[in-house]
Amino acid sequence: MIDLRSDTVTQPTAAMREAIATAAVGDDVFGDDPTVNALEEYVAELLGKEAAVFMPSGTMTNQIALRVHTEPGDEVILESEAHIYYYEGGAPAALSGVSCRLVKGDRGIFTAADVRQVLRPEDAHFPKTKLVCLENTHNRGGGKIFPLTEIEAIAQVCQEQGLLLHLDGARFWNACVATGISEVAYAKPFDTVSVCFSKGLGAPMGSALLGSGEKMARARRFRKMFGGGMRQVGMMAAGALYGLQYQRDRLVEDHRNAKILAENLSQIEGVEISPERIETNLVVFHTPEVSAQILVDRLRERGVAMLAVGSHSVRAVTSLMVTQMEIEQVPEWVKATIPLVKPSKT
Repeated sequence: MIDLRSDTVTQPTAAMREAIATAAVGDDVFGDDPTVNALEEYVAELLGKEAAVFMPSGTMTNQIALRVHTEPGDEVILESEAHIYYYEGGAPAALSGVSCRLVKGDRGIFTAADVRQVLRPEDAHFPKTKLVCLENTHNRGGGKIFPLTEIEAIAQVCQEQGLLLHLDGARFWNACVATGISEVAYAKPFDTVSVCFSKGLGAPMGSALLGSGEKMARARRFRKMFGGGMRQVGMMAAGALYGLQYQRDRLVEDHRNAKILAENLSQIEGVEISPERIETNLVVFHTPEVSAQILVDRLRERGVAMLAVGSHSVRAVTSLMVTQMEIEQVPEWVKATIPLVKPSKT
């Protein structure tokens, strides 16, 4: 199977499995797991933040960030298709009691001017806006990179208005590798940053939330409250640490494979895609005359797995599980399958 559904399908390499198997462990709730402690120290230093907290998932790191920064009844500014709003099960309302103020972006990217336009006046009729959240790279924006210059402009507005700034960095590593911007520089404008280890880095699980020591102490309290306290989890932390140390730079291969895939798909009749818009490892193409779900189902039967993300939109994600040779085969399968699922004209 050529599995392009997501970079979450990545599996540990043999060397990562060895690191997992031999990891020293302890009780993380007591702060006794040496491998978790090493991971948290390493990732905090990498991003230039005071502290980090290891958690089971990116949804948890994002939602704990919201809880750390807000109180029930507050408001959070988000892009209209942000993962925090779109894919996290209504958690902002359920777990933190906050409302979401949505900004329509361009492939997930909005501007400092957009933030200013949705700011509310001080008035008892309105919720109190506390937090702005950005996503880099943007999932539903097709892996779009959030420009650092715009992030800094938004951060300036936040400082002026007394707002906090959080980054959903589920694919933060991809943004850094693609732009050459250091992790410290990309993370600096944010009060908190969430990063993921179980996508392109290939670890079995885990994300980390980073920020000041004070904020991360508060985050640990909410991690326990939300059921995220873990015991001998050093084995999973070892996979994350290995991915950070040895599999971060290879993300450039995923980006190159995504470009190859997009360029070859653009040559197929019935497929609409602009290869120049592919910036990282997510490839979204459109099939205006064919049902995306039917096409995906037929491709799956032929050994190629993708996701339908709209009635006529398909997403393919490159990762360490797929070679360039396999990527070069995919457009041929798409080209052969589209005529088979195209509605006949009567």
